[in-house]
Amino acid sequence: MDWTATLAASPEGVIIATAAIGVGGAVFIVAIFIEQWTKRAKVREREQSRREIAAYVAEGAMTVEQGERLMQAGQAPRKGDSGAKEGLEPSAT
Repeated sequence: MDWTATLAASPEGVIIATAAIGVGGAVFIVAIFIEQWTKRAKVREREQSRREIAAYVAEGAMTVEQGERLMQAGQAPRKGDSGAKEGLEPSAT
């Protein structure tokens, strides 16, 4: 006899199957919650950094160009961007 038929035939099997589905669903929901919480924290930190950089630029502690470089630091390069920006060209040696 097939093990699934045996499992479903007994009352204990139904309880085990129901518990397994319940635990799997709970793990899935918790994983989604943690992922959303992490994204929220990343966005909050990025926005806080942007506000601080804007404040430094406004008070004259750094130039606008320095602020732009800091805001772009850590971002993935855009499509088609070879990475050759001002001051970052490969040496011709």
